Amino acid sequence: MTNDSTTAAGLAVVTGASRGIGRAIARRIAAEGIPVAAVSRTLRSGDGNLQGSLEETVELITAAGGTAQSFAVDLGEPDLDRGALIARIEESFGRPVSILVNNVAASRRYERLFADMPREWFYDSVETNVWNTWDLMKAVIPSMRANGAGWIVNISSRQAGPRVGPPFAPHPLAGSVLYGGTKAMIDRISTGSAMELYGDNIAVNSLAPNRGVATEHAAAAVPGWPSEPEDTMAEAALLLCTAEPSEVTGRVAFSLPLLKEFRRSVHALDGSGLLEGWQPDDLDENGFPGHYLTFNPPAPVPAELLK
Repeated sequence: MTNDSTTAAGLAVVTGASRGIGRAIARRIAAEGIPVAAVSRTLRSGDGNLQGSLEETVELITAAGGTAQSFAVDLGEPDLDRGALIARIEESFGRPVSILVNNVAASRRYERLFADMPREWFYDSVETNVWNTWDLMKAVIPSMRANGAGWIVNISSRQAGPRVGPPFAPHPLAGSVLYGGTKAMIDRISTGSAMELYGDNIAVNSLAPNRGVATEHAAAAVPGWPSEPEDTMAEAALLLCTAEPSEVTGRVAFSLPLLKEFRRSVHALDGSGLLEGWQPDDLDENGFPGHYLTFNPPAPVPAELLK
């Protein structure tokens, strides 16, 4: 459990919480006694194209003794009043937001190359990935300022890093220009806003998986790609949501190197025990990403994906 009274007295908003990384982070935060507002489009099982729903996330959290409520909204809707959404969440819980995890993202669109990308896909990704993140950050800042502290974690991706060449290493996701481009902007928003909010004791960090996370969506996009469990990404997010804001902010971080640096024990999502094989001493630094602006994927690409 975190001993930070400011965090414990607050409230976490986690977007894209119906499945995958978002659900994992919501569960891990709730396991520390922090109430969670789980936000996504998919309220009930079967409402979306993928497995998972907000109702299932809330059930998992409450079954483990945590507190959570679901808020079903389309965060990619250009006309959405995100300030009103945050106000509704705070009124429902009766407390201010102290943690915001921006995880929701538009469809990756890996199947379409840069030169063939339609305008509407571009706008959808920018609205959902970039403006939604920006707008939700703006919406929670007043509460964080009033509370004297705040934590914002924006979920990014290794795809934000450039493709380095020539020669260009083969990649199963090609240039990932649209998705990677929006995530690169997320990283820049995070570091710039961290500087501007430093005096308010509000930490802003960007966090990406060291590898692909073993979710249904990732497995479908790049089958066979090396992955890490949801638990490591969730533990890294929790670290950034509870660390001293004046000391851990402005980072473009990757999950496993962050856990290694802070010697952070990795717990199961419900906080019940340690995850075997993924503790700091188990993590091989040879598999960590290189410098943000120069690395090509350090994990070997399975030979069958290059055929």
